[in-house]
Amino acid sequence: MGEEFEVHGIYEDEMERAIEKHEKNDNFAGNIAVVTAILATLGAMFGYEAGNTQAVAAMYKNDEAIRTTEASDKWNFYQAKSSKQNLEELAIIIPGVDIKRYQTAIAKHQVEKEQIKKEAETLTAQATDFGLKAEKTLHQHHRWASAMTALQIAISLAAISLLTRRKWLKNAVYGVAGVGMLFAAMAIFNI
Repeated sequence: MGEEFEVHGIYEDEMERAIEKHEKNDNFAGNIAVVTAILATLGAMFGYEAGNTQAVAAMYKNDEAIRTTEASDKWNFYQAKSSKQNLEELAIIIPGVDIKRYQTAIAKHQVEKEQIKKEAETLTAQATDFGLKAEKTLHQHHRWASAMTALQIAISLAAISLLTRRKWLKNAVYGVAGVGMLFAAMAIFNI
């Protein structure tokens, strides 16, 4: 009697069926694991881009503030020159003053004012340009942040779908990840 006889209990049969079922569903877990890894990698890249565009927008805003302050200084200087020129124009009508001296000073102030005005207008235009760049970059930042948020939601759904093994949740993962990719594309193309 070299032959062994093995007796299986009901629980052992159920255990074997559960193992077979789990092995069949292992493809589900593998797919979710790969998708989660890809989403996490893309999420990290999108997070970097979100932070980078936010920093660039802040630099543009800072440059806008600097140029606005410089332009304000120039406009104040322009106003001071205008006031001085006005006083000299009034001084001409005073009897007994050196009219030639005041006329020369008035002409000099006029030339200086024109130069100051050009500088102030240039600085104002630069400030406006930096402001527009900041707005555009901040808009791009919001797109990257939305893309990253969508991928984080997709990763959370992937974890839930792995625990519950619900196919509709797996499909939701793909849908939300697709929304995240759409936001990323919008950020790339500045839409």
